Amino acid sequence: MKRAGIVNMRAYLLKMALSGYIVQLDLSETRELVTLLRSVSNNLNQIARRANETRSIYEADIQDLQARYNTLWGKAKEILKTLAELQGI
Repeated sequence: MKRAGIVNMRAYLLKMALSGYIVQLDLSETRELVTLLRSVSNNLNQIARRANETRSIYEADIQDLQARYNTLWGKAKEILKTLAELQGI
């Protein structure tokens, strides 16, 4: 129970009764990925705003960049969801 990081005996017993095991994952690198994605998101918004103001970038380029970013973020969400399910969060 202590190694699993569960302090509530009822929660521990319920988890063990349902699955029979506990998977504990180190998600520090995944959290770093999310931080980087948020940073990229802020930069993307700034570029799009400036491009809209100065009209120095084609709208199709911005849309392509946004689509690629959305695909990247979607994949990151899938990874986080899968890891959370494995951990039983």
